[in-house]
Amino acid sequence: MKLGDVRKDAIELLKKTSPSPELDTDLIISNVLNKNRTWITFHRDEYIAQEDFESIKKATTQRLTGLPIAYITNKKEFYGYDFYVNQDVLIPKPDTELMIDLAINIIGQKMANHSNYIPTICDMCTGSGCVGISILKTLHEIDNIQVTELPKITMVDISQKALCVAKKNSESLLKQEMQERISFLQSNLFDEIPYKFDLIVTNPPYIPHNEVLELLKDGRNEPILALDGDILETGDYSNTNDGLELIRRLVPQAYDHLSPQGQLIMETGEYNAEEAAEILKSTGFKDIKIEKDLAGQLRDVLGRK
Repeated sequence: MKLGDVRKDAIELLKKTSPSPELDTDLIISNVLNKNRTWITFHRDEYIAQEDFESIKKATTQRLTGLPIAYITNKKEFYGYDFYVNQDVLIPKPDTELMIDLAINIIGQKMANHSNYIPTICDMCTGSGCVGISILKTLHEIDNIQVTELPKITMVDISQKALCVAKKNSESLLKQEMQERISFLQSNLFDEIPYKFDLIVTNPPYIPHNEVLELLKDGRNEPILALDGDILETGDYSNTNDGLELIRRLVPQAYDHLSPQGQLIMETGEYNAEEAAEILKSTGFKDIKIEKDLAGQLRDVLGRK
């Protein structure tokens, strides 16, 4: 079949469920053929192999169920870098890119004020590793910081499967000498972590329980463990439905694992940022503020020990 006909048929199918059928179709075709969207535009009269046609058909069927394109292609761009993702991790969202900007600014100030200073960072609830890896790559590629002067990052997650994804991204996106700046640790929050950090960045589960159940009705299949903020240490539902159950445990632990004057950056989003800021205040954090994302929504809560 001609590429143009395959594309047209897929778009018509995806119009039933997708808000962006043309984009979804082009991303599927691009992934299968390993070509960019510009190539697809100018080669619609070309015939494609039967094997490629079957792969496009299979991916289109998956998308019809609500499965996100990122899980179908195992790829999601974040902060200008292509990350591998699967259903063991949350798909990186553009809103989380704000955390990278904030972290880069804090690290830059610390390094400017202290010669020969190498910050230590904890990326708690790392998931795909997109936050920690993006911080390292940006400091090296854009801020021109030498590898030996880059921060040392500990990436932590309760899920071993998530850590495997983070390791995969580290290996594919970082040179060997940069990979050596990262360590991976499986832990329920800070339970297995004996040391302190200059900066803790975290995008923990913070969505209220009932909201999570509603979100997952569309078939997106993102791991509930990475979304639901109302889960107890036992794994049971807390009955709070405010998305803050895990954050109530995380914030005091983060405070105890920060060096003097160390800082916390935590994404909580529009659901409960102001309530999360109050938790930081009651824990003893100073200089607390909430940063908004590009859409003007409350997004990240910051505090200093």
